Amino acid sequence: MPNARPGIPAEVPPDPGRLPADAHTLSVPTSGPLAVTRSGPADAARGQQALVLVHGFTQNAGAWGPLRADLAHDRRVLAVDLPGHGASSHITADLWETARLLSAVEPGADHLGYSLGARACLHLALAYPHAVRRLVLIGATPGIADASARAERRQADQALADRIEAGPLTDFLDRWLRQPLFQTLPADAACLPARLANTPAGLAASLRSAGTGSQEPLWDRLGALTMPVLLIAGALDTRFADVARAMAEAIGANASVSSVPGAGHACHLERPGYVAGLVRSFSS
Repeated sequence: MPNARPGIPAEVPPDPGRLPADAHTLSVPTSGPLAVTRSGPADAARGQQALVLVHGFTQNAGAWGPLRADLAHDRRVLAVDLPGHGASSHITADLWETARLLSAVEPGADHLGYSLGARACLHLALAYPHAVRRLVLIGATPGIADASARAERRQADQALADRIEAGPLTDFLDRWLRQPLFQTLPADAACLPARLANTPAGLAASLRSAGTGSQEPLWDRLGALTMPVLLIAGALDTRFADVARAMAEAIGANASVSSVPGAGHACHLERPGYVAGLVRSFSS
């Protein structure tokens, strides 16, 4: 049964996430100028390939929960704040401009994107393939192919952006996380303190510029991806699980699909250990 979701308190301090004892964390503006939070053992630069984490809508670098800490045990992890989010709230960018900004964070690294972040990473891999060694996409979509459905979604995104700006942010996040899409996400795994570090203006700008309704469909370009691609979806998130299988077929032999048992759309927050295992196996 889904956990009951209590109301969001008006003021909650940002949550930096749980990191290994030997990890170091530093938030700095990149040349992008996206903000990035770096973590991992001090000697990880000599070991495994760095991993860039790209979050979903209403999240930021602090909203990865235990997954970030798990992955940072044995490699450098760079968690970005996307335009309109966290310390990058002042930046407004569409998905292609976001891809350009991401390309400056850690060229040649592995990239893992969730939802909005997955769409941003997909644009990155298409526009700057040299910047991505391996690509992991969780809850991804290449866009809405039907023009009328896309226009309808764009209008819905615009209306939602207006409601976000009307505030307060606590009320919006409470409604957002009560969607059926997140019905299997426990309240204590939703990273609410980190989400509350965002601003209504930044989230509204992100939705208008990089929402699914504003995204051009990329289905016919998926075959251009040449790097290894892992598509992950929660087994209970049937819509995005179907999309993942269709994307893998369109990409070709370099793509694979993994399902996370007993998890929904935010499967990396619901079962972080399982997802970390998938990422490690894929990146090795």
